[in-house]
Amino acid sequence: MALPVEGETIQIHSYKHNGNIHRVWQETMVLKATKNVIIGANEKTLVTESDGRTWLTREPSICYFHAEHWFNIICMLREDGVYYYCNISSPFVFDNNCLKYIDYDLDVKVFPDMSHALLDEDEYEQHKLEMNYPEVIDKILKRNVKTLISWIEQRRGPFAQDFIQSWTSRYELLSEIQANKSIEESE
Repeated sequence: MALPVEGETIQIHSYKHNGNIHRVWQETMVLKATKNVIIGANEKTLVTESDGRTWLTREPSICYFHAEHWFNIICMLREDGVYYYCNISSPFVFDNNCLKYIDYDLDVKVFPDMSHALLDEDEYEQHKLEMNYPEVIDKILKRNVKTLISWIEQRRGPFAQDFIQSWTSRYELLSEIQANKSIEESE
């Protein structure tokens, strides 16, 4: 699997278990890319839903994707603190300049005080029946909900105290470098 380069802009494609596209984020800047982890950032990026509706993200976000864990984490930087939206999903793959994963409906929302709530359990149960999630997938997903909650409680990964500051600083630096490069190219 080829990997994106730091500073490169990629798309993020979310699919459902049946292979249908769920959602596309048009532009995310890569801050780090290894075989196991891709960290990106975006702000006011265009999102296209499966039904063709579009919207813009409201705030800057740091996005964390893992190739071994069945979840991804979107860290939304708001005036009153960092909110985390965690998708229970397949591990990512990177293909044709797109980061791709399967969204498995369950989500965990984490508030600035690190309290959290499991969301969309009804949607999960409905899609599990409609799309015939195999029992092995069901077990993997439920195990990964537990892993994710332990990360939240232990302040691991994106929930660590210095994660947001480190990656927002990197995003600001790379954005400034790209802006200066664009100015130089237009002169």
